[in-house]
Amino acid sequence: MWRIVILGVGLAAVTLFGFSLINVSGGNDIRTRAVIQAPATDIDGFTRALEPLDWQFPRNFGQHPDFQTEWWYYTGNLTADSGEEFGFQFTIFRRAMAPTPPDSPSEWRSNQIYMAHFTVSDLTNGQFFHEERYSRAGDGLAGATVDPVLRIWLEDWQVRALNDEATLTRIVANAADFGVDLTLEQVKPPALQGYGGLSPKSAEPGNASHYYTLSRLLTDGTITIGARTYTVTGLSWRDHEFSTSALGDGAQGWDWFALIFDDGTEMMVGKIRLADGGREPAFGGLFIFADGSTQYLPSSDFTITPTDTWTSPHTGATYPSGWLIEVDSGGLQLTLTVTPAMRDQELHGSDIAYWEGAIRITGDKTGVGYAELTGYVDTMQGRF
Repeated sequence: MWRIVILGVGLAAVTLFGFSLINVSGGNDIRTRAVIQAPATDIDGFTRALEPLDWQFPRNFGQHPDFQTEWWYYTGNLTADSGEEFGFQFTIFRRAMAPTPPDSPSEWRSNQIYMAHFTVSDLTNGQFFHEERYSRAGDGLAGATVDPVLRIWLEDWQVRALNDEATLTRIVANAADFGVDLTLEQVKPPALQGYGGLSPKSAEPGNASHYYTLSRLLTDGTITIGARTYTVTGLSWRDHEFSTSALGDGAQGWDWFALIFDDGTEMMVGKIRLADGGREPAFGGLFIFADGSTQYLPSSDFTITPTDTWTSPHTGATYPSGWLIEVDSGGLQLTLTVTPAMRDQELHGSDIAYWEGAIRITGDKTGVGYAELTGYVDTMQGRF
């Protein structure tokens, strides 16, 4: 979706301007903790999303450095040969600290900061694993390119195309206790969100993102948890967005859903929650038919009603934890019940905490998907 840029200015700056060594235990062990040492950036000199692009793929699968913020987002719902169920999220974010690269001969200097969030939900055993990484783009530590093929990476975590058209890609990421090695096959054309790929986030011109989705990616490979490796298959979803200052004034956070139905269709719906309790009307949804054609869903044509709550033992935040989604738009009528596949799928312990997890769908359609819930711990204002 128009993803959270947890590469918020201050947090992102840390990898550009360094880390401090801090003794946080009171003993002799010293470990690193990020210390913000850079001023906030502004949007002067960056391109804003004002009108639809002339989309060209696979070129537009790569980076767009004239925009301040960009992310490549993958989630999937997978089942092992032995029956265990899993979800995963793998997102690489790019944030520009300045519109142009620094005037320096050093290969270490860069105006670009990268961050990755990686999670695995072991739904069968009720375990949630998450990790994040940061890096500057200098000296090839992180980046995104389509030359000669699509590659998006942060150190050894990466997405890489396996063919020239980038319709077949591989995700490889390994953390201390979990990892994935997955191959994803694109079976539908990119679905352009909003109006021809221009996705408004408020009525103000420029408060928008360029946004497309690959809504159904056939997925197979392995998931490793501890000493055990599972052979898995299933379906994944990819979003790619780039923007400069997308959120409007008053936005608190959002509830967002990627829904993959068993009948070969998909749907994205979401709502931007305002600090005064209202809903931003500019942000709509998209229904994707089995043949890849799409139907825009104005925000007035669907409702997302929480049916339950869950209070995090990590942050104390209370999130919705179950939803009734109703759609009545241009002949499309749906009533869906959406439930988390596991309650505790909250990323926590860093500058931002949010809920991002696997979900299950029943009702007029059945299926699986992912939900993202932000702004329940802290406001998203000033982060994107």
